[in-house]
Amino acid sequence: MALPDRNSSKDNKPRTGDPNFNWRGVILFAIAFALIGLAILFRGGTGYSAEENVPYNRFLELLEHKQLVNDPKYPLLLVVEEGRPTQSIRGAYTRPGVGNAPAQQVPFRTTIYLNFTTDLQQKLADAGMQPGIRTESNVLAQAVIGFVPIALFLLILYFLFRQQIRMAGKGALSFGKSKARMLARDKNKITFKDVAGVEEAKDEVQELVEFLRDPKKFQKLGGRIPKGVLLVGPPGTGKTLLARAIAGEADVPFFSISGSDFVEMFVGVGASRVRDMFEQGKKSAPCIIFIDEIDAVGRHRGHGVGGGHDEREQTLNALLVEMDGFDTQEGVIIIAATNRPDVLDPALLRPGRFDRQITVNLPDVKGREEILRVHSRKVKLAEGVDLAVVARGTPGYSGAELANVINEAALLAARRGLKGITLSELEEARDKVRWGKERRSLALSEKEKTNTAYHEAGHALLLEMLEFTEPLHKVTIIPRGPSLGSTMWLPLEDKYTQRRNELLDDLVVSMGGRVAEEIVFGDVTSGARGDIQIATRLARKMVCEWGMSEKMGMVEYGEHEDYVFLGRDISRARDYSEATAEQIDREVRKLVDDAYGRATEILTAQRSKLEVIAKALLEFETLDGVQIREVIEHGRLLNPPGPRPPASGEMLAPEKPPKQIVIAPDVAPPLPGGLSGAPA
Repeated sequence: MALPDRNSSKDNKPRTGDPNFNWRGVILFAIAFALIGLAILFRGGTGYSAEENVPYNRFLELLEHKQLVNDPKYPLLLVVEEGRPTQSIRGAYTRPGVGNAPAQQVPFRTTIYLNFTTDLQQKLADAGMQPGIRTESNVLAQAVIGFVPIALFLLILYFLFRQQIRMAGKGALSFGKSKARMLARDKNKITFKDVAGVEEAKDEVQELVEFLRDPKKFQKLGGRIPKGVLLVGPPGTGKTLLARAIAGEADVPFFSISGSDFVEMFVGVGASRVRDMFEQGKKSAPCIIFIDEIDAVGRHRGHGVGGGHDEREQTLNALLVEMDGFDTQEGVIIIAATNRPDVLDPALLRPGRFDRQITVNLPDVKGREEILRVHSRKVKLAEGVDLAVVARGTPGYSGAELANVINEAALLAARRGLKGITLSELEEARDKVRWGKERRSLALSEKEKTNTAYHEAGHALLLEMLEFTEPLHKVTIIPRGPSLGSTMWLPLEDKYTQRRNELLDDLVVSMGGRVAEEIVFGDVTSGARGDIQIATRLARKMVCEWGMSEKMGMVEYGEHEDYVFLGRDISRARDYSEATAEQIDREVRKLVDDAYGRATEILTAQRSKLEVIAKALLEFETLDGVQIREVIEHGRLLNPPGPRPPASGEMLAPEKPPKQIVIAPDVAPPLPGGLSGAPA
């Protein structure tokens, strides 16, 4: 059964209260100015616009020369206006014609002042003219004309500020109103075809769409649609986009609100807004209410640090009560998104509130290719661009990062004056998004450049010499982001676990930069700070979390989570003894020292190749994996790099045999996608 058509203009009016352009005020202003202009135009007279205004001395000359006309059509009148110190004489005079033209009778009007015209009556009698007398009373008209501009001005002010006055009256009581913004169905153009890389998540929410389209299909079998759906995943994976696509597919209203919108400076506002939000949802059912970043209001109760303010807990309590008493038969579904599910209150996650948690992970290689195709619709790609190659070269990238790669590539192609985006721009944009922009303007001395070249040559040589490492992508001594140089590697395929031998080889590669400096210069620099930090973190995870230490065994030491929740973790005591902590430190130190020893042994034996790679880096600044392998196999560069950067098709280093080398999701690699270097 199709849903009834609720998409009327009345239902889809925006509820945000944003002020629109006040056309009514503009029209009122125009009318007011027109009326004021008319009042000014007619203020001095009563409509004798065709009469000639003759000065008093000119009138005396006409009277003396007997040019005044005593005609019934233009009788001579003395007009007395009450309330004025002046009078006026109206009549006509004869204007002689020019040449053969006949004479004309011209109506006139002359204003006379009583104080200066005491002999006028005598002059008129001597000329044989006897004017008629007419009295006019314009006191009321003059008063009205004088008051009209003021009245119009006050009226205009009233109409202009009436809406603001009303809103001001409501504003004092509007703190408890929900700030949920409604996206009407005719404006929500996003559907599932605009969401890529999260196929499993789309399958899970498909039944929500079917329920909103046809509720009776589920109700007749006794099934109950989930009251709430929690979207969990890293930032940029498309949780908000997926929620909008659900509303677009189901063709229902979509309310959007952020978790931080519930909390204000006034006590009780958050709980009131929660209740008002659910009331809006009931009025617009069936609909979807989307709460973004729900961890801002749904954190654990009782884990506050300092202070006694419990406004957030009151808001959470109101949300729990509303969701628990919410009737799912009304067709209102709550969708929330967060990347911190570990801090949410357990009562919020229980069945009956958020019945279902949907994980929106980082896309795999197929999902990345689909995402790139979605975002490349709006740009112009050059012929022969294979997005599958770009997708394989962007492991660990989120949907937002992939969109940024396409955008950066488009901007780069535009700056270069190209007609389409090529693989070269896509690769450069990928490196810029993940590792930062090249800082070619950074002035480095020859001594620092030489030290950086040997440092990066040590990393690159170990990546190729060791058996369980990842394929080398390229190595550069051009400063990029925080590093003076970078060694980048990319896996051949997406990986979700990592073996012990692979982790041990990763430790050896991390030591390569420091070891190369020590072998060549007999001294070390602070450039290996990042390498030491990465190696220490990786070795501690091997000992404490992954059970890869023979002495410590398969025991987890400490509760390890990706994020720290200060309110919960600040009072958590360590669950192992001081003696065990000393053993852990010794095991971590042993792993790092063994890796340092292996790196020293290999680089000492391959000193000549290390020198060739470093000198090639000093000459060409950037080498790709193929060229590094040429040095290892032949002792020299067979195909030195040209003026342009290496082709993007080589980003996967296909000559190295494929291996199952994937960084586990909870491992913190040097930098996502593989990066080692000398920090600036």
